[in-house]
Amino acid sequence: MKAAALLQAGITEFSYHGEEAPVLRDIEIAAAPGTLTAVLGGSGSGKSTLGKLLAGWMSGGHSGLFRGTLHLDVQGAAPGGDSSPLVFRGSPDDPRINPALWSRHVGYVPQDAAALLSTVGSTVAEELAFGLENRGVNRQLMQSEVERAAEAAGLTALLDRDPATLSGGELRRLAMACSAITRPCVLVLDEPLGSLDHAGAQSVRALVRSLLESGTAVIVLTQTVDELGLAADHWLVLDGGTVTARGAPGGLAASAELLQSGVVLPAVPGYGFGWQCRAVAPRGADSRPATPRPDNPRPATPRPADPRPAADTPAVLELERVSFAFPAGRGGQGRGILKELSLAVRSGEVVAVTGPNGAGKSTLLRHFNGLLRPGLGTVRVLGADIRGVPTGRVADKVGLLFQHPRDQLFERTVLREVLFGLDRKYGPEAAGKARAALTAVGLGEQLETHPHELPASAQRLLALATVLAREPDVIALDEPTVGLDRHGLERLDDAVRAATERDAAVVMVTHELAYARQAADRILELRDGSLREL
Repeated sequence: MKAAALLQAGITEFSYHGEEAPVLRDIEIAAAPGTLTAVLGGSGSGKSTLGKLLAGWMSGGHSGLFRGTLHLDVQGAAPGGDSSPLVFRGSPDDPRINPALWSRHVGYVPQDAAALLSTVGSTVAEELAFGLENRGVNRQLMQSEVERAAEAAGLTALLDRDPATLSGGELRRLAMACSAITRPCVLVLDEPLGSLDHAGAQSVRALVRSLLESGTAVIVLTQTVDELGLAADHWLVLDGGTVTARGAPGGLAASAELLQSGVVLPAVPGYGFGWQCRAVAPRGADSRPATPRPDNPRPATPRPADPRPAADTPAVLELERVSFAFPAGRGGQGRGILKELSLAVRSGEVVAVTGPNGAGKSTLLRHFNGLLRPGLGTVRVLGADIRGVPTGRVADKVGLLFQHPRDQLFERTVLREVLFGLDRKYGPEAAGKARAALTAVGLGEQLETHPHELPASAQRLLALATVLAREPDVIALDEPTVGLDRHGLERLDDAVRAATERDAAVVMVTHELAYARQAADRILELRDGSLREL
């Protein structure tokens, strides 16, 4: 007998205030106990909006115009204390979700995992305990639940750390644990494997399996057919704000609707991360144009047969015996340690840096443009030591894409964002440079859009455009693939190729080894403060 759904939604239409076109329309979704549902869609398909509606983070009236129904079949979940459907007609007398009651039964981890955290916990343990404290859980039970959740998410060694000192991947695992610790009936996860290393991804998958076994219904929102998507009981393909296909993964894997959606597909059946968004030969391999496939409408631009720069090519970026550690904080140890690390990157070269979460990869990139300064050692750009050189001047030659794009977006429109400070370098040519960079990343038609109105993937591409427009000699990319659909990955690939063709060097931090093997001349692993070539 089929189990009754814990959460059902029938969304006739949802549109944000001030927007005429609906973001979502004609969507039916149901989550039964112990089932895993994957909602697959490309950038801007409406996945994150759907997740926030299901989780009660957004509602009709306050957030926008909502017509449809939400039905949470858990006693006491609805405002009236029963499980009757909430019917939204887009009128002033529509029901209102009680966020406190709704969140007791529906957990949610957003794409920006840090947005879930309370920010009042001074340690990882306190952050994990926050939700339990609000529910008046016995202190002894609370302590055991915190230890259990930390072990499940691989956070035991970090319990005394300040959450503000965690890496992006560690923050995601913490957010997952904070949401799971209250044992919700339904858990909605937006891009849950983003920014995670192999061990972190394994922890998240194990955590999801344990929740499913306990009867929790899990809904995963993703634009990559990864391991969680492949393990799902049911797929919904979301494109243009509506469901274009639904069914078992086996029946949809080669469907036209999935191929059209922009979802990143596995290279082979059962392989979790398929970065072959188009037929790109690995750098240095036979570069004959590949034959287009149905999911690969245009072949890759051929690469040079041997693109790795010659050994005598001058290095544009050099780190010589660099050591660095953040001041000791809560937990008693410095973090992000680099130990006599040396690196030379030559013009036209693409170097990928991988390594476990918290190894110091972002710390390493921030030494390139002077945002961080080494305790010992030397950083040289174009042969010149940057010690004592203002960061703004170094940044003219070293462009950095942050792991979290919102950290570098602050202007009122997309065009103003890229134009900021550009006139100081290019004068009257600045506007043309800005528009060209935006066109290159697919944002040429959204010049007057506010950056924070863009989906997360488009924000990453906008931040990339701010770097590209300045044509720096070194481009440092921190997790550039996170949140990008197949079309976004194509634009990233084009941007990297264009940069190397003008002899810029590119260093990218990534956990996606398949992508790194495709895109890079060299792959380095940062572990225990040192780099080694893979």
